[in-house]
Amino acid sequence: MSRTRRTPADPELTHKLSRRNMLGVAAGATAAALLGATAPAATAADAGADTAAADRGHGRGRPVLPPGRLGIQLYSLRDKVATFGFATVFAELRKYGYDEVEFAGYSQGSAGPITLAELKRLTRDNGLRGIGSHVGYYSSDPNAYTFAQNLDQVLDDAQALGLPHIGTASGPWRYGATVDGWKRCAEEFNHYGAEAKKRGMKFYQHNHAEEFSFATDRPNVRLYDVLLAETDPDLVHLEMDIYWAYVAQFRFSRRVDGTPAPFDPLDYVLDQPHRYPLFHVKDGERDDSVRDGYRMADVGDGDIDYRRFISAVNRTQHGYRSHHWQAEHDNPVESFAFARKSGAHLHSLREKDC
Repeated sequence: MSRTRRTPADPELTHKLSRRNMLGVAAGATAAALLGATAPAATAADAGADTAAADRGHGRGRPVLPPGRLGIQLYSLRDKVATFGFATVFAELRKYGYDEVEFAGYSQGSAGPITLAELKRLTRDNGLRGIGSHVGYYSSDPNAYTFAQNLDQVLDDAQALGLPHIGTASGPWRYGATVDGWKRCAEEFNHYGAEAKKRGMKFYQHNHAEEFSFATDRPNVRLYDVLLAETDPDLVHLEMDIYWAYVAQFRFSRRVDGTPAPFDPLDYVLDQPHRYPLFHVKDGERDDSVRDGYRMADVGDGDIDYRRFISAVNRTQHGYRSHHWQAEHDNPVESFAFARKSGAHLHSLREKDC
């Protein structure tokens, strides 16, 4: 596969990113050695699941979507949760072949009050797993439910739900768009990650397009590279929103002075696949006449090549078993139809046609 190399203009960032990559490879090799003695039974089970999944789908190639790893960001279904409640929504999602849900708050205006214990039971009773949740990063309100203001409560709740991941969809903008400002945010993210790790969870950050823009004080430095270089890969993980990353590719492939700065979102993942346990699978129709270069669409109706993207991630070390794929649409025309169509499309993808 052709790779668009991303070389940060800042020598310090280049060194740090290079070291992060080497540490990731070493960690992967160590994990492989540790798993070697206990992996055969799990591998056999995975192979059986793969075969069953292929038999259910179209074509004879291995499914691109790993078995048991299809999730959905519940923000996409907020209207249905508010109208019918979580139980009805979860039952529908299981019918559509979903395995996991990512929360966007633990009430979402649901029909009637619900406790965390009830929410955990409803998830389990419908054959689903809670895989993560989005929580705000910071607020000026000292009582706000955010990582910065109420870290212990945020982690307590995620732990009560049994979530393996807990993260934020807020960008590291707390101290502005300078390199030093993002370094300060990275220090705070490292702290949240360390506290989450103590409880057996992974802290993660979900991107939008602007994270790939350039620092205001050093316009040759891409801010996302600062985030990667300044956060500890053992403590801070990433959830790539693939749609917004492709929007960023359209919007931020030139620096402020007009010089080219191309990148491929997939390269970020292939450089450090261990840092990306979660993905948002969101589609878009290409339209160069609009600011973002894409118009959001149901998964399968747009122009983002998910066969290529997911297949490439699967080919990384442990890639077929190390990542979770969450379908999402910010404002679907009909949210149940979006969920059904998107799940069917992702399940239908095969690495090789028959």
